Amino acid sequence: MIGYYVHHHGRGHVTRAGSLLPHLPSGTEVTGLSSLPRPKGWPQLWVQLDPDADADPFDLPEDATAGGTFHWVPRGHSGLRSRMSTISRWIDATRPDVVVVDTSVEVATLCRLHGVPVVSLIQPGDRTDPPHTLGLGLAERLVAPWPADVADVVRGVAPDDPRLVHVGAFSRFDGREPLPTAVAPTEDGTRNVVVLSGAGGSALTTKALDRARASTPGWTWTLLGGPDGTWVDDPWAALCRADVVVTHAGQNALAEVAAARRPAVVIPQERPHDEQRTSAAALAADGRLPVVVLQEFADDGWPDVLDHVAGLDGCAWQRWNDGQGARRLAAVVLEVAGRVGA
Repeated sequence: MIGYYVHHHGRGHVTRAGSLLPHLPSGTEVTGLSSLPRPKGWPQLWVQLDPDADADPFDLPEDATAGGTFHWVPRGHSGLRSRMSTISRWIDATRPDVVVVDTSVEVATLCRLHGVPVVSLIQPGDRTDPPHTLGLGLAERLVAPWPADVADVVRGVAPDDPRLVHVGAFSRFDGREPLPTAVAPTEDGTRNVVVLSGAGGSALTTKALDRARASTPGWTWTLLGGPDGTWVDDPWAALCRADVVVTHAGQNALAEVAAARRPAVVIPQERPHDEQRTSAAALAADGRLPVVVLQEFADDGWPDVLDHVAGLDGCAWQRWNDGQGARRLAAVVLEVAGRVGA
């Protein structure tokens, strides 16, 4: 039995979990654990946990971090108590060989306290705080979903840590054949830019997008996600039609753009631990990936930016996502599970 804990924020974590399943041997039992509802198409067991995030994390109740030891353990919170006891009961009933945690210091700690080995997917950014030191320190394996030759993606994990495995980025689109070039422009010569806003929150405003549209008459803009855009469960076709993708720097969004081999404008959003800003800085510093990084959605200059990015070679995303990342993650998980069952 393999457990897979899925963080509730956005859609990236749950999408990543689904990417693993096809690479596990037939008959492998997997249980998803999350406060999110069971995702459409999830073929195995799913334990929906009570939420513990109803309070504003920037308006913390008293001692919500247990003196700085954890990120979120508010005293007397019924949701926290319920979800932790549910996980404990599940562990006792199923005796899992390993739990993949994406991501939660508290869940990783709970599983390890039950004697269950943990494989933790690590996030970019500054992970040097005491909770991350605890949670990452007890993991059997630390999985980095980016390539080893892209530097300075995370702080708080030593590059030579023997538990660290770089599997590369992966997405639900791995295995699909990306188009080598964008489709031809429309009859009037316009080109396509797709904006990925995502479900995790965005600083992009309708006014800013309208200004960008007005300044780029040769481009058609399509907004996917966010409060003002269209949510598409499978954006593959839209990505493949794009000459340029404008995206935030979330790991799943980057992996999907890379799978489609589309050049991108990357605009990091504010996230805890500087997650997206660190990712974007690493992409920019690498210099070999088909991206231009902007610190915010620009008020002007879009014609030049789009023309420049459209000329980048989207196939260079192969370094970031070669289509084998989920397979490598499966190998790590099975290796840890096999040592437990041996």
